[in-house]
Amino acid sequence: MKYAWIERNREHFPVSLCCQMLGVSPSGYHEHKIRLAKPRRTISDDALLVHVRAIHAQSRAEYGWPRVWKQLLARGIGVGKERVRKLMKLHGIRARGKRKFKATTDSAHGLPVAENLLNREFSPAAPNRVWTSDITYVATDEGWLYLVAVIDLFSREVVGWSMQPHMRREMVIDALRMAWFRRRPEAGLIFHSDRGSQYCSGDFQAELAKYGMRSSMSRKGNCWDNAPTESLWGSLKVGRLHGQRFATRRAAMDEIVDWLTFYNHRRLHSSLGYVSPMQFERAWLAAQKRQAA
Repeated sequence: MKYAWIERNREHFPVSLCCQMLGVSPSGYHEHKIRLAKPRRTISDDALLVHVRAIHAQSRAEYGWPRVWKQLLARGIGVGKERVRKLMKLHGIRARGKRKFKATTDSAHGLPVAENLLNREFSPAAPNRVWTSDITYVATDEGWLYLVAVIDLFSREVVGWSMQPHMRREMVIDALRMAWFRRRPEAGLIFHSDRGSQYCSGDFQAELAKYGMRSSMSRKGNCWDNAPTESLWGSLKVGRLHGQRFATRRAAMDEIVDWLTFYNHRRLHSSLGYVSPMQFERAWLAAQKRQAA
């Protein structure tokens, strides 16, 4: 930890210099020392349960004990993970159960298929290097609602999406355009998808070429080649949509947009060290600015 390093080296270097080297403020270091000097208060189970229920409710029952615990720590409530796990088990507070969902890929076509450039390299070094995309569906009383999302693989942020009552190529083009207008990436970005006819269509491939993007596609019948996007669908359907019935497509769209906002801004992502996609990217950008200064 940065503050611990400063404490160990303060006899050899001025505190101000140590803080400058590590990119922290001297006031933050001194506040940290004051907090350590204060006696720790033990929160009661009743009070802790109130916080746990609030976090669980705010996540719409999506969080299990690991994310609830991480959120408690982020709020300054220093409790052990085993205590949180046992308390939630005792009171029957758990994440929504898991379900299996069928695939929507239509690869029975004669269109050209791109090479798998991604090759399961799911950790690009910076934003706007690799985007992934996929299509899923949601049942409503009016019929199916189809959803396509575009994810920036660096931060796992959903940067583009489209929802339609059909699975035609127009919806994937709309999602791509939304992502491009929001991010304006440089040429050379890898856009990875499955072999669905929508992504292989000439219109979509022309759109990729217009933006200077390189098309990459999963191997036939191999969902693990696009695992991050499959994980996104699991989080959406298990964490938010499971058990809900939508009278209209509009009602389902409103719920999905609400979840996408929650996902990008606030949902703790385990592969990002339990911060949200937008928090992760902001921290990275801040670090880049400090290094360039």
